[in-house]
Amino acid sequence: MEKWFKLKENGTNARTEVTAGITTFFTMVYIVVVNPAILSSAGVPFQQVFTATVISAIIGTLYMALFANHPIAVAPGMGMNAYFASVVASQGVSYQVVFGTVFLAGIIFLLLTFTKLRETLIEAIPSSLKFGITAGIGLFIAFIGLKSSGIVVPNEATMVAFGDLHQPVTVLTLAGLFITLILMARKVQGALFIGMAATAIIGYFMGLMKFDGFVALPTAPVLFDLDIMGVFSHGLYTVVFAFLLVTIFDTTGTMIGVAEQAGIMKNNKFPRAKQALMADALATTAGSLMGTTPSSAYIESSAGVAAGGRTGLTSAVVAGMFFLTLFFSPVIAGISSLPAITAPVLIIVGCFMMDGLARIEWKHFDEAFPAFAILISMPLTSSIATGIAIGFITYPLMKLFSGKGKEVHPILYVFGVIFAIQMAFFPAH
Repeated sequence: MEKWFKLKENGTNARTEVTAGITTFFTMVYIVVVNPAILSSAGVPFQQVFTATVISAIIGTLYMALFANHPIAVAPGMGMNAYFASVVASQGVSYQVVFGTVFLAGIIFLLLTFTKLRETLIEAIPSSLKFGITAGIGLFIAFIGLKSSGIVVPNEATMVAFGDLHQPVTVLTLAGLFITLILMARKVQGALFIGMAATAIIGYFMGLMKFDGFVALPTAPVLFDLDIMGVFSHGLYTVVFAFLLVTIFDTTGTMIGVAEQAGIMKNNKFPRAKQALMADALATTAGSLMGTTPSSAYIESSAGVAAGGRTGLTSAVVAGMFFLTLFFSPVIAGISSLPAITAPVLIIVGCFMMDGLARIEWKHFDEAFPAFAILISMPLTSSIATGIAIGFITYPLMKLFSGKGKEVHPILYVFGVIFAIQMAFFPAH
C-alpha cells in the first residue's frame, strides 16, 4: 500500500486516507439517487441507471486511485443527466439514441486524452464562455428541481408561477431544502446526503414513500442499450459536442481546483494529468454502454481533501463504498420515486455552479453579453446545447466588430460558423 500510494511521501497515513474517502463518499453519494431519478423520467429503466451509475463511478474512481494516485472521485456528472432527459423530451428520439451521443462523446474524449487538442480547446475558449456555460447549467438544473417538486408550475399568462403550498410534495421539498441549508450553514460534512436522509424519513412518515425491501442482490448491468446510427440519422451533432465540451471543462476545472487545494499542483502543472483525464474518459465511455450519462470529477472530493486525503487511497475507499451501494437498490428506488428528496439537491448544486459568474468581466460588454446569453438561454430553452451554440456565435462576432478580432482563437470562428449553420438549418425542436 505504501509503495503504491506513496503515503509517507505525501505526508499522510492509511487511517487519514480512509477517513477522507468515507467523507468524500458521503458528500457525493446523492448521485446514486438523483441520477436514476432523472434518467428514469426519460424512460430509462431505473435499475439499469442505478447499476450503470454505480459501476461507472467505481471504474472511474478506481482508475484515478490506481493510476493517477489523486484523491479525486469520478461519477456521472450533475447537469448532464438533466440535459439528457431534456434532449429525449425535446428531440422526440429514444433514450437509446441519446446514449449513442454519450458514447461518441466518450470515444472522442478518450482520443483527445492522447493528443494536445484537448489543451488547445481548453485554452482557446475564453473564461467568460466557460463560466457562462457552468452557471447556465446550474440555473438549468435548479429550475428542474423547482419544477419537479411543484415549487414552480406552468402558467399560461406568465409561463411559470409559484406553486401550491398545499401540495404535500411541495411542502416536503421546502422542508428538505431548509434542513439541508441549515446543515450547510453549520458546515456539517455530508450535508446534502444527511438532508436527503432527513427528507426521506419525513416523507416516509407522511405516507409519500414506500419501500419494497431494503437489501437485494446486485442486478447485472444492461450492455449496449444504445443506438449510434440514430445519432447520425437525427443529426444530433450539437448534442455530442455539448456532452464533450461540458465534460472537458467540468472535469478539468474540478481536477485543478481539488489539486490546488490538496497541494498537488507543481509549478502550475497538474501531475499525471493524462491518467486523471483517462479515468473520466473511461468512466464516460463505459457508462454510456451500460446506461448512464457522462462522468466527471466531483468537486465534493474537496471535502475528502479537507479531511486530509492526499493520495489515490482516498479514491480507492470511495470506489469500495460505491460497490457496497449495489446491494441497497430497493432503498434507492424508494427514495428516487419521491421528487421532494432529490429536488433540494438540484437547487443547491445549481447554486454551487454560479461561482464563476464573479470572475466574468461584466464591465466589458463584448465579454459580458455572450456569457449572459448562455446563462439566460439554457434554462429558458431547456437546452444546454442551444446555450453553448449562442455563446459561440455571439462571442467571436462581438469581438470582430469591436476591433478585437485578433484576440479570438481561430478555432472559435470555425465553431461559430458551424453552430450558426446548425441553428439555421438543423434547429433543435
